[in-house]
Amino acid sequence: MNFPVTRMRRLRRTEAIRSLVRETHLRPESLIYPLFICPGEGVRKEIGSMPGVFNLSVDEAVKEAHECAELGLGGLLLFGLPAEKDEQGTGAWASDGIVQTALRVFKSESKLKPLTMIADVCLCEYTSHGHCGIVARDGDHYEIENDSSIQLIAKAAASLAAAGADIVAPSDMMDGRIDAIRHALDEGGHAMTPIMSYASKFASAFYGPFREAADSAPAFGDRRSYQMDGANLREAMREIEQDVVEGADMILMKPAMPYLDVIRAARERVDLPLGAYQVSGEYSMLHAAFQRGWLEPERAMMESLLSIRRAGADFIVTYFAKDAGRVLG
Repeated sequence: MNFPVTRMRRLRRTEAIRSLVRETHLRPESLIYPLFICPGEGVRKEIGSMPGVFNLSVDEAVKEAHECAELGLGGLLLFGLPAEKDEQGTGAWASDGIVQTALRVFKSESKLKPLTMIADVCLCEYTSHGHCGIVARDGDHYEIENDSSIQLIAKAAASLAAAGADIVAPSDMMDGRIDAIRHALDEGGHAMTPIMSYASKFASAFYGPFREAADSAPAFGDRRSYQMDGANLREAMREIEQDVVEGADMILMKPAMPYLDVIRAARERVDLPLGAYQVSGEYSMLHAAFQRGWLEPERAMMESLLSIRRAGADFIVTYFAKDAGRVLG
């Protein structure tokens, strides 16, 4: 039927009707808040390029976690800033590592039980060179070794599971890491710990502010030999399929807004729970516009999250999680 019999605006006339027929919904429990944990006590250091986001000592991180729980958020994604770094990133699997310590404290707090504790698994924050694996050098030439790196990544995952992580989330993009992690978890008595794979993580300009937050910028070169080329959609689907075959329980796409087509393609291809990471550059870019009065903060924030959800993400990792949780609450 055509106009005037068909009038699409009939279902937009009031907020109550719009809410009734709304196709896509955001919920606080589908939002994951990243935390950057650093050594010390009473530390709350704001990250210059990420307004409202802080490097936090464990005691301050507990306060943030309680706020997240009160807002009804789904969980936390934990990153560590170790006191010391070395070539192999040994702090990533140390039993007294910064994230392992934080996990044990979080797990001792009964009011934090509703939060899912997700531990990022990578070496870049812990290595002196800032790469996500072992560096092999031959004069001026270097290569990030794959097979030796995944053994250390799997060791880190097992250590984080032993410390209490509900989910481990490898973000390194080494080949075969999911299989290696699954074996390490099972052999360590953590067969029920799920793996949330950063299955298609692109080599993106939008990670810049994160590298300030996590002090993880490479000391030389870049990560293009292991993170994905942003031009390749079909390759992203192959990466996802490989991780599923190796035993991934959940999939995480990164970045989000510049890669909504990848999220949609993945959603149509796999039945696993699928999330997207609204990364630091997306957050900082919007905040820059907010500070200049170019965008309405609440509307733009919620619209950005809704676009990710509409593309097919079941859950969203975002630095806006607390602000969005307040709006949704």
